[in-house]
Amino acid sequence: MKITSIKSPNFKRGKRSFKSIRFIVIHYTGMQSELESIKRLCDPKSEVSCHYLINIKGKVFRLVKEHRVAWHAGKSNWGKYKNLNNNSIGIELVNKGHKFGYKNFTKKQISNLIKLCKILMKKYKIKKNNIIGHSDIAPLRKIDPGEKFPWKHLAKYKIGIWHNYNYRFLKKYRKNFFINKQSRKIFLKNLNKIGYRFTNRKKFLSRTIKAFQRHFRKELINGSLDQECFIIAQNLSKKL
Repeated sequence: MKITSIKSPNFKRGKRSFKSIRFIVIHYTGMQSELESIKRLCDPKSEVSCHYLINIKGKVFRLVKEHRVAWHAGKSNWGKYKNLNNNSIGIELVNKGHKFGYKNFTKKQISNLIKLCKILMKKYKIKKNNIIGHSDIAPLRKIDPGEKFPWKHLAKYKIGIWHNYNYRFLKKYRKNFFINKQSRKIFLKNLNKIGYRFTNRKKFLSRTIKAFQRHFRKELINGSLDQECFIIAQNLSKKL
């Protein structure tokens, strides 16, 4: 695929090893324009960058070479990994985001994202369950790529994971909050197995559940555990 190079100075000096690259983290730019986004990602004062950016027409830009550590994830946790900048490739999708007018990602964006992910997964032997969103790894700070991001569609191409249930089946269990202590314990164990890291502090756990919902149950994002979330997490954990 055609990739246009735009060099950003925002990366950690020194090269990382091939084997250290284990994840792909997907973001949206959350700014008012493509030009503004690129300008910020290339501004040394911003201390922010990514490896790739895909605009709404599907054009792919490389800002930082893969063997460099770009500054896209920030303070983050997933599985046994902390500060995922060191172990991930960051891909930004041009989208105004929740603050400036969140829209659906374009077909061309998603099509080329799938192609790019396939190339990177093959090159670095990245597992499909290690394709994650910014909000998954930093639920206290981030909500991107958000509920409009088509995780289910990507899973059809073995990019990310998805559950086996259809919408009509799951909807019956939505807002059913009859969850006993044992079920809650199982849910938290499954969240942990999927990769989410959290504490039992109410605010932290609520935002982690919201991140889980944005990814796997976008129809209702309320930070509360119901039977639908329990069923989805149970199914996902069996795929790992």
